[in-house]
Amino acid sequence: MVPRQDLLTGGPWPLPRTPTACRQARSALRQVLRQWGMEHFTDTAELLVSELVTNAVRYAPGPIHLTARGGHALRCHIDDGSRLLPRLHNARPDDEFGRGLALVDQLASDWGVDLTDRGKSVWFELKGAKPS
Repeated sequence: MVPRQDLLTGGPWPLPRTPTACRQARSALRQVLRQWGMEHFTDTAELLVSELVTNAVRYAPGPIHLTARGGHALRCHIDDGSRLLPRLHNARPDDEFGRGLALVDQLASDWGVDLTDRGKSVWFELKGAKPS
């Protein structure tokens, strides 16, 4: 029996608290999007996952996990051990940091934060039909 398209789940994938975390997250996401036939989301999803994983590595304690859910849309969750909510910043042109959530806000169809027993889950969703 083929699973319903709106119930596809990948992960959770544990990610290291090292500079390789973003690369590992992109690789896992790229592979599952290919399996699901959702490659049209790959570039944007990889960028947004990289931004959120970077924030988790830089600012949150504890383990980090990536989970992807596919179907009519793609939804990615990055879980970490902090209950501090992320904030959008107005980065100045010479600021080195502060643009990640602005990219998520601009490129995602929707995004948000859910508090969990162990910290929080920052998520984004991408919607859009596969190009013909």
